[in-house]
Amino acid sequence: MLSEDAVLKWRREFPIVDTCTYLVSHSLGAMPRRVAMYLQQFADEWSSRGVRAWHEGWWEMGRTTGDLLAPILGVQTGTISMHQNVTVAQAIIASCHRFEGARRRVVMADLEFPSNMYLFEGFRRYGADVVYVESNDTIRTNLDRMLDAIDERTALVPVSLVLFKSAFVQNAAAIVEKAHRVGARVILDVYQAAGTVPMNLDALGVDFAVGGSVKWLCGGPGAGYLYVRPDLARELEPGIAGWAAHAQPFEFETGAIRYADAPERFQSGTPNVPALYSCRAGYEIVREIGVAAIRAKSLTLTRRLIDLARARDFRINTPDADAERGGSVIIDVPNGAAVAEALIRRGVIVDYRPGAGIRMAPHFYNTLEEIDHAMGVLDDIVRGFEAPHGSRIPHPGSRLNS
Repeated sequence: MLSEDAVLKWRREFPIVDTCTYLVSHSLGAMPRRVAMYLQQFADEWSSRGVRAWHEGWWEMGRTTGDLLAPILGVQTGTISMHQNVTVAQAIIASCHRFEGARRRVVMADLEFPSNMYLFEGFRRYGADVVYVESNDTIRTNLDRMLDAIDERTALVPVSLVLFKSAFVQNAAAIVEKAHRVGARVILDVYQAAGTVPMNLDALGVDFAVGGSVKWLCGGPGAGYLYVRPDLARELEPGIAGWAAHAQPFEFETGAIRYADAPERFQSGTPNVPALYSCRAGYEIVREIGVAAIRAKSLTLTRRLIDLARARDFRINTPDADAERGGSVIIDVPNGAAVAEALIRRGVIVDYRPGAGIRMAPHFYNTLEEIDHAMGVLDDIVRGFEAPHGSRIPHPGSRLNS
């Protein structure tokens, strides 16, 4: 595993870190320099090869890009298809199932990312019974309630490995074990984990995994992905399918589809070629560094954030234990949305989520000095910020929830 100094050498590959304190990789990872080279390659091929480019690599890019990602997720090559985003991937999974009879429940936590909820709420019209498991707070899913809710009526369990509002790492192994015991299938959303939390989805035995490249993978928008467990992939027939999922797409057969083998059978229409070019750079860098080394660096940086926040008596809406924490730290201060805007104006790039707080997400290209600087600026803003009504916002005092 690379040392922290060796990991930090990759910092020079990310231009934006020379212009600001970039702590928002949970939302949009910094762009690697080589992305420009890959997008120029796409433009050159389109310009010089035209339609011939489809048969000179473009058509296969969904598979080859998924194969680049496979070791980061801990899965076999040939098991990942690429999509525009997670919603499309989730829809394809849902369309493989019939929500009828006794087994038609979709069980998820009330802390899931809203897009996952919206998608499955839409499947109520096809018979799905969506059940939300209530949590005790905004930080952790109640595991006992989740396991109790998964029973013989359950078809699917969409669950985030790392929760977006708190960075809580869920016990996916326990959820998979219970689901499989009662005949249900698990969709693991690894969006907030891939590239910063080590995982071995093959060993976990998860049925499906979805995610995107925007965050810790530093791959930019438009490159979502879908993993299907190989033995399961051979028997599923997605209802949402396009010509790229056909066994012989260039025969242009009409009528019912003849499915390709996996992973192509889970494709939709024409692949998003520019996004597949741009995401490769981040995948390559994360693979070269190794997620284990990235995780070690992440834990050092997030621990410094927590310690500095605690020293200032800021409320922390993130688990304290390393094993329960992903790559982000969420700090709750009065008037957090306005404070986050003030941080951004002063060159500390973060974001804010209602009901959670200011999210700070250091990655392998960040330094301890940047953490100290960001927390110093945050403290300065909180202590001196003028509230909209003109009175000074008080220091948050001794509130703490870690």
